[in-house]
Amino acid sequence: MESKWMLYTKRAEFEELSARFNISPVLARIIINRDIKEEDFSIYLKNDLKLMHDVKRLNGIDEAKDVIMDEINAGRKIRVVGDYDIDGVCSSYILVSALKYFGANVDVKIPDRIKDGYGINDNIIKDAAKDGISMIITCDNGIAAHSQMELAKELGIKVVITDHHDVYRKDGKDFLPVAEVVINPKRSDCDYPFKNICGGLVAYKLMEYIYESLNAGKKLYDDSQLSDLLEVAAIATVGDVMPLIDENRILVKNGLKSLMHTKNIGLKALIRVTGMEDKRLSAYSIGFVLGPCLNAGGRLENALIALNMFMAEDEEDALKYATHLKELNDERKDLTVQNVKKAIENAENEYSEDDILVIYLENCHESIAGIIAGRVREALGKPTIILTDAFGEENMLKGSGRSIENYNMFEALYEVKDIFTKFGGHPMAAGMSLEKGRLDEFRKRLNMNSKLCAEDFIQKIWIDIALPFSYLSLDFVRELDKLEPFGNKNEKPKFARKDIKIISKNILGKNKNVVKMTLEDIDGTRVDGIYFGDGEAFFEDIGDRKEMDIIYYPDINEYGGRESLQIIISDYR
Repeated sequence: MESKWMLYTKRAEFEELSARFNISPVLARIIINRDIKEEDFSIYLKNDLKLMHDVKRLNGIDEAKDVIMDEINAGRKIRVVGDYDIDGVCSSYILVSALKYFGANVDVKIPDRIKDGYGINDNIIKDAAKDGISMIITCDNGIAAHSQMELAKELGIKVVITDHHDVYRKDGKDFLPVAEVVINPKRSDCDYPFKNICGGLVAYKLMEYIYESLNAGKKLYDDSQLSDLLEVAAIATVGDVMPLIDENRILVKNGLKSLMHTKNIGLKALIRVTGMEDKRLSAYSIGFVLGPCLNAGGRLENALIALNMFMAEDEEDALKYATHLKELNDERKDLTVQNVKKAIENAENEYSEDDILVIYLENCHESIAGIIAGRVREALGKPTIILTDAFGEENMLKGSGRSIENYNMFEALYEVKDIFTKFGGHPMAAGMSLEKGRLDEFRKRLNMNSKLCAEDFIQKIWIDIALPFSYLSLDFVRELDKLEPFGNKNEKPKFARKDIKIISKNILGKNKNVVKMTLEDIDGTRVDGIYFGDGEAFFEDIGDRKEMDIIYYPDINEYGGRESLQIIISDYR
């Protein structure tokens, strides 16, 4: 995939910011590159939970507290209805745990990804009525469930919606479902200062508000019985790829600290079975190790496996659930690798001239289509849609798409909406259902409407600073920790240097996937460099050349009780 290296040139008084916040000018420059305004430096650099936004600014929070406490005090049945992904499972756990603590008669329902689809449906409402449920509380869903809420009203079930997805607008006004209360920071009449929080944090805020009202303002995260709810909200934030800015950063920083010493038996078991027990946990640990396991249940079997793990009170049960989630994720990884290989071969052999890749994979589990689309897009640099057979629906396909920066996938799908039985999404990702017989027409029309040119397929890699090796030190690497957690909207910094001399290079690892080098900057400063990738391909690429340009990140190598500086090379030319 062709890439273009770009250097940030944003301006600010870096020396002044350095002195005011007691950080290096380099750190100040990186923070400015992340579009953090000078007045927001404090909230970015500090991790004080007291800086989280006032929960009372969430529209409907008072009403929700009152109606929920009425149900609890009357001993009536409450049912939490979540979603099958990581945010939905975490939100469900937060609500059920806190409500039980408050004395509620509460249970939980999570839809089956394949049979039920996303969100609350008519059958879930009817089942609740049969079971004598007086109130449903949704989490991470419900904002678009208009007909379902009408049905709940008809059946005499009260509903409190907690959600964070976009609110549908009609004639310039919010079109909200009929419910007792709708809590969503994206309501236009909600003046909550930060809109981009996940369903887990919305649920946490509601429970925090009820807790404080019952405990004279004492904080939820200080309660030893409920302290794990903060880390679960942090897991949901990273797992749902929320921007790691504003209060999300504070939440995740504190959540990670808490997670290292978690009291949750299920999380302890999952940390153990994934080999993370003695490691420093980071947002990466959640996003790429723990999170995929929590999602694997909902993808391949049932999301209740993850919820049961969270709620386990016995170590043996917790270990059983955690092990099963790890096994399911390993299976999901194997299935993904096989299908990514098939999809890339298909794209290169049959659709190499297409701007937008539309690939049908037979016998592929529909729940991993989005992951495969993302991997193919990364490998080939083209917008990719993966279609699979829809479970239980003859001659129907379900698909998931992932896009590139210069292609608004949602708009493109809207132009051919007559093809679909159902579709939705965003500029960078989308989902759709269509009849199998319309597959070729779909591929043809998308490509006819493409409007992409060669320049659009070139990936831009943004470099923070062209930083000389002479600037690097162990203290500087430690200072970079202040920028963590890394993730959406707060990417790990990228540094670059030109004309670096290759003094030596060796391939390591049984899979020949590590290259260790000694490198020298133009001023004569030498450092050890590590490149993770196909070692033989790297050697072939470099050939007899003695110099290269690199993008890198400095790191501390610990060996035999000693620390030394090294750099990790992420790209080269």
